[in-house]
Amino acid sequence: MAIDPRDPDASYLGFWREHHVSTLTTPRPDGTPHVVAVGVTYDPEGGFARIITNKHSRKVANILAAGPDGAPVAVCQVDKGRWATLEGRARVRTEPELIADAVERYAERYGRTPAPNPDRVLIEIALTRAMGRAQAVRTK
Repeated sequence: MAIDPRDPDASYLGFWREHHVSTLTTPRPDGTPHVVAVGVTYDPEGGFARIITNKHSRKVANILAAGPDGAPVAVCQVDKGRWATLEGRARVRTEPELIADAVERYAERYGRTPAPNPDRVLIEIALTRAMGRAQAVRTK
């Protein structure tokens, strides 16, 4: 089901505010998908999803290899019959104020502040598409 990533309904947004581990899919330089578990925050007002990570990670290398326009990526989370995917173009950001904001957002969603990391960077995804089913599926 297609959803406006900047104007999701309450159940979709609520699902993204629950504590779930997500996956990030990035394209490797050879075009194959690289999928890894991440913590992600969703900011529909700004039109972004954010992931904090280490600058030496494979996901960061994949995004950087895509060039200055960034890489097409997807983040997804699943909980039984509920699922949600956000797609967009990812760029690696190193500005301290953007990283600090992303850490605060992460702490709010996941209930813990990550330990300081001098190698921390931000993967910022400019959202272009959202889809999913965020309402619980009833079983008989």
